[in-house]
Amino acid sequence: MPESLAVRQAAPQRPLYATVVAVRPLAPRMVRITLAGDGLGDFLYAGPDQLVRLFLPVGEELHLPTGSDWWGELQAMPAGLRPVVRNYTVRRIDRARRRIDVDFVLHGDSGPASAWAGAAVPGDRIGVLSDGARYRADGADWQLLIGDETAVPAIASALEGARTPVHTFLEVGDEGDVPDLAGEVNWLHRSGARGSRTVAALRGLSFPAGTPYVWVAGESTLATTVRRYLVNERGIDKDRIYFCGYWRETPAAVRAAATTDREPVAA
Repeated sequence: MPESLAVRQAAPQRPLYATVVAVRPLAPRMVRITLAGDGLGDFLYAGPDQLVRLFLPVGEELHLPTGSDWWGELQAMPAGLRPVVRNYTVRRIDRARRRIDVDFVLHGDSGPASAWAGAAVPGDRIGVLSDGARYRADGADWQLLIGDETAVPAIASALEGARTPVHTFLEVGDEGDVPDLAGEVNWLHRSGARGSRTVAALRGLSFPAGTPYVWVAGESTLATTVRRYLVNERGIDKDRIYFCGYWRETPAAVRAAATTDREPVAA
């Protein structure tokens, strides 16, 4: 890691105010929201799966923590003022213009982030905080990128910057979750248990020679099922696989909200 980046990442971080400057539909149930703010020129971006914590307003005004101990300050806020916090992926960053793009899957008002994104218009304010990245494909001869709807932004960014051959598998619910992506993508319309369609598709894939890098994220069962298959049946070293459960499937009443209003969970 370059020393300058290491120093910047070591500095205490605090939430930044940002303003919606554009809202653009990507697919029937997906929208891209562009956020701008003076502080975004220094937003720490370390890779295509860069997480951003979004601070969603409660009521008419947005109140953000002001210090580096933002979590403690957040918990001390009165419930009626405390913003709702959700993790998303930065789809694109433009430091010169101090802007970031964040893509949302829309599922009505069943989750706070979807409700906010579905009604967002230019001028709306939100809080943002850089929250790290895990994608590391250095030294790989080829890549395997796997996920569900929640992994689309990270995989889309990785595909745009890939310098080695990539096999991509995305397990989604319907055509409303299928935006245009660079490169060849295997779109798998979900049926049965999470990850089952992906594992079936991988059984038919002849892996290239050389050192792989695997990145898999999405619903927790999908991530763990795919990792288990790749390690136990295809012999890929665990050290060559990054996997993360972005969310965990819940009963039907709240399942839609989990689709993108997510906090990473241990997988």
